[in-house]
Amino acid sequence: MPAPARTASRDRAAPARTASRDRAVPAPSRARALPLPVPVVPALLLTLLLSLLVQLDAPRAHGREGSTDPVVAALTEAARPLAGTEPYGDLRDLRPLGRAVGDAVIVGVGEATHGSHDFFTFQHRVFRHLAREKGFTSFAREAGWNAGLRIDQWVLTGEGDIRQIMREVLQSEDRLWNNQEYLDLFRWMREYNTRHDRKVRFVGDDIVPVEPELYDRVLDYVARHHPDRYRRFSELYRDHPAGSVLEATREFKSRPQQQRLDLARRARQAHALLRSLPPGPDRREFRLTVQHARVIAQNTRFYSFDTDDEEQLVQQDLYRDEQMAANLTWWHRFTGDRILLAAHDGHVALVSNSPEYPRPQGAFLRDRFGGGYVSLRTSFGRGSFVAYGPENTLRTFTVGPPAPGTNEHTLDRVPFRDYLLDLRTVPEPARRWLDVPRPTREIGTVWPVPLAPTALRPSSDLLVHLHRVDAARLLPE
Repeated sequence: MPAPARTASRDRAAPARTASRDRAVPAPSRARALPLPVPVVPALLLTLLLSLLVQLDAPRAHGREGSTDPVVAALTEAARPLAGTEPYGDLRDLRPLGRAVGDAVIVGVGEATHGSHDFFTFQHRVFRHLAREKGFTSFAREAGWNAGLRIDQWVLTGEGDIRQIMREVLQSEDRLWNNQEYLDLFRWMREYNTRHDRKVRFVGDDIVPVEPELYDRVLDYVARHHPDRYRRFSELYRDHPAGSVLEATREFKSRPQQQRLDLARRARQAHALLRSLPPGPDRREFRLTVQHARVIAQNTRFYSFDTDDEEQLVQQDLYRDEQMAANLTWWHRFTGDRILLAAHDGHVALVSNSPEYPRPQGAFLRDRFGGGYVSLRTSFGRGSFVAYGPENTLRTFTVGPPAPGTNEHTLDRVPFRDYLLDLRTVPEPARRWLDVPRPTREIGTVWPVPLAPTALRPSSDLLVHLHRVDAARLLPE
């Protein structure tokens, strides 16, 4: 894996910028209880037993009960306890989330770290609920476009080995998504599709990393439908990156900038030329192939920015988030699906919290969909995550309780282990508290990074706070 070029919280381009919660309580056992050899249970004893079971089933409180802090009291009043983050068992605790989503067509479910088990499983859990109760049918991920195509094909057909597919496509900037948590998600999606006529799908909306297979997809389409133009497309795509995703990304980023700019220019020409051709009898295949060519143009443009120039780095980030929003919009229009978008908190946010990161994907989606886009950010009190350390190798890090003065410190005092807040309806004085920027954890693929000054209510519609998180379970490369 190449050394990270930046330490800002969201940068995945080199590999990325942005930690964690202990495992949620495991799903209750489904084993049948054996009949007790007791003929009669006294009424009082039965009442006490039932009361104990209810207490054991409730989310555990961990903070100070009956806090005298009026902000904590108001947050507690507004909080809706969650049963955990694991995607199994009863999902009724997510009904308040479903009501908060309303008629939205895209729901961005963030992650406060790029390497924690509980954020990934929570996204899975929410998708199960939205698929069953709200008709959502696409799970989108901050991942490469071609990675999405390959995984989607397996989810729809079951052809091939999903572990091998993940190893091949989730490399470079997408390495952290090659984990057990997403393997479980994809297997559930495949199993769901075997039992339902309306299929669930997977899409990657990112413009990184470099994915050589996209060039093959476009050239194959041209060879079959416009053979007279094949030579021209081959010329436009000459010297395109080849090999594995990791190899191609490393090699292309190492080229002199003028060579990268030249391929970016030719990739834009190829996209324009393909759009101008007759679509043929299969219009959907044509539209999809044009989108492949568009992503190639986006990708080459992204990597052609001068990363030694701070202003160009800012523009590179702006370009990436704008294009991710454009790709997700295209997918929604192409499929008609309602979509859960899984990405970093900084990407799903409605506003930026850094001048180095001028406008996030969520802001562009709010522009396009208005209230049809709902943003949910996450936070955590303490725990573990996987990230690239100063030595540029992946390892597990652990952080303790949040410091006073941070957003997480106050959120963690609410006496629920995990909970949901609808930031649009939180009462005073918590409402004013949520409008003030405070240091906040936003951890991407590198650690350590500084806390980001974030005003929670302007940045998102909903917030889920987890008391503890655990590190993600990476699969072998």
